[in-house]
Amino acid sequence: MKISLIQTALQWEDHEANRQNFTRLINGIKEETDLIILPEMFATGFTMKPEPVAETMEGETVQWLKAMAIQKGCAITGSLVIKDEDGYYNRLVFAHPNGKIQTYNKRHLFTLAGEDKAYTQGDEKLIVEYKGWKICPLVCYDLRFPAFSRNLEDYDLLLYVANWPTPRVQAWDALLKARAIENMCYTVGVNRCGMDENGHNYPGHSQVLDCFGNELVKADGDEQVINLSLNRDAMLEARKKFGFLNDRDRFIMVV
Repeated sequence: MKISLIQTALQWEDHEANRQNFTRLINGIKEETDLIILPEMFATGFTMKPEPVAETMEGETVQWLKAMAIQKGCAITGSLVIKDEDGYYNRLVFAHPNGKIQTYNKRHLFTLAGEDKAYTQGDEKLIVEYKGWKICPLVCYDLRFPAFSRNLEDYDLLLYVANWPTPRVQAWDALLKARAIENMCYTVGVNRCGMDENGHNYPGHSQVLDCFGNELVKADGDEQVINLSLNRDAMLEARKKFGFLNDRDRFIMVV
């Protein structure tokens, strides 16, 4: 599978400006790609005021995602602020190139920033089946909680989209490596860069690791588009050879 990671700064609570920027960056991908990954809350930045910026699943940004996926002939994913029924969600949307949409509501809300007060917690893990791959997409703070991401489904690719700040970038780097190793899968983290309206700086460090935790590519702190090919057969051969997942604990998550 060929993937593209888009790391960029975000315009604060400005859907149109962010859509225009991502349109520019997506259209700038000249290589063939199967999956484009955007950061967390890519349309607004990590805002704790969902009311003025929330969209619906019929809103402009979801429609833009679908249109771009169809136009590029590849899947595109990232999270955004969604109002659904009586709640607001930090919702990851996975847009397939045929127009199909799948969603995941962020399970672990960042209490340090008050995300749990502003948003409704998700309770279901999503496994996307796409082009013969099983993909588990998660959001930012989920990275700190290995039980929820545990590879009980034999997924091939673990994704984290994020607004992860500079003071804790060491944890970002370390935990991505740990998730790759313990789940014996490709692991991708896509973080934003730049500074937000609250003065929080984001270091980038978007990266791809193989099933042994080896760093295949890692961005610095500037805007960058990373294109990389992943080899599922090689990963499955490594799983078969070492058999680490055969010894995993089996459990049922109570959410």
